[in-house]
Amino acid sequence: MPAPHGPLFPPPRRSGRGAALTLVFASVLVAGAATGSFNESLGASRAAAQGTPTDDAGGPVAARQQEVTRAAARAMAEGTSPLEAAERAVSRSGDRWGAVYSPDEYEEFQESLDGEYTGVGLSAGRESDGRIEVTRVRPGSPAAAAGIRAGDRLRSVDGKRVDDRPVTEVVSILRGDTENNGGREATAGTRVSLGLQRDGRVWTKTLRRARLSTEDVTTRRVAGRTTVIRVAAFTKGTGDQVRAAVAGAPARDGIVLDLRGNSGGLVAEAVTAASAFLDGGLVATYDIGGEQRALHAGRGGDTTRPVVVLVDGGTMSAAELLTGALQDRCRAIVVGTRTFGKGSVQMPSRLPDGSVAELTVGHYRTPSGRGVDGRGITPDLEAEGDALARAGNVLSGLGRS
Repeated sequence: MPAPHGPLFPPPRRSGRGAALTLVFASVLVAGAATGSFNESLGASRAAAQGTPTDDAGGPVAARQQEVTRAAARAMAEGTSPLEAAERAVSRSGDRWGAVYSPDEYEEFQESLDGEYTGVGLSAGRESDGRIEVTRVRPGSPAAAAGIRAGDRLRSVDGKRVDDRPVTEVVSILRGDTENNGGREATAGTRVSLGLQRDGRVWTKTLRRARLSTEDVTTRRVAGRTTVIRVAAFTKGTGDQVRAAVAGAPARDGIVLDLRGNSGGLVAEAVTAASAFLDGGLVATYDIGGEQRALHAGRGGDTTRPVVVLVDGGTMSAAELLTGALQDRCRAIVVGTRTFGKGSVQMPSRLPDGSVAELTVGHYRTPSGRGVDGRGITPDLEAEGDALARAGNVLSGLGRS
């Protein structure tokens, strides 16, 4: 049986990662969808906010997989869309996190897991009047080289007015996603024309897209001998980056591990990140068809620094797995608001037309046996806008600030 997994940044039809078949838990970019602000690197054009899932997979997994496969095969024989037939079968199954991916979406998902994307290096948000504003420009990106700044108004992309469009759609056009690119996938070097405005100046700039990394781990120091390690998503290499950040922090610093808005990703990377703070031992258990399996941290982590984990309603999946492990093993104080509650495991399978179907096959639990799916993780200390300040107070109370 292949290892279970699910999408990192799921589009409307979610796709699997069949090549590596790495353990991943499905997630959505809830925080970005709620605030109307996305970074093009996250494939946000295909993100969608969803309600808290429940344990509603329903029925034997094998039987559901067979039904989806049969539906796709019938559609092929009848000359209708296998993808749509498979989607209807998944919907009828009652599996809330089950989904079907087209081959293109499958390929895009693989690229997302590698922590890279094709784009120009812009983040965008929508103002209350419907205008689209540049919220961040990645250093060294095509946008930065063109002199675009945070605060510039984005008026159009490739001649299409973007005011009042969903930010996710604008980001999709910026990236040149397949369905917005005449059926072709945009590659590095392709051109995109941006209509911009700054104060009274209006101009158009044509940029070439480039392959950029997602910068999923960033580190900064704040007052009071505190190192803040922000993890946006668990893409390839994230775990080792967290370990390096912890090892490189000044010896007397406490650590704030900021997982707010982290939509999940590769569980293997979350386990490696847990290894930065643990010296071996259990990180989580999960079940596949009733068979229990365990995930363990590596040896040699820093077990002495005080740690605070920041979470919110956008903390999901692999990020919840990491949070639960550090909380259960008394290795960190969790500060923020209740997490999303995505703790189910999906298994991919190929359909006759090359699409990929994912169905829920099990759920994971924290080291103490807590189920996360539909429940989330309750922080030790509730905090919202002042969460980082509260984290600093906690570290001070622990004697490291």
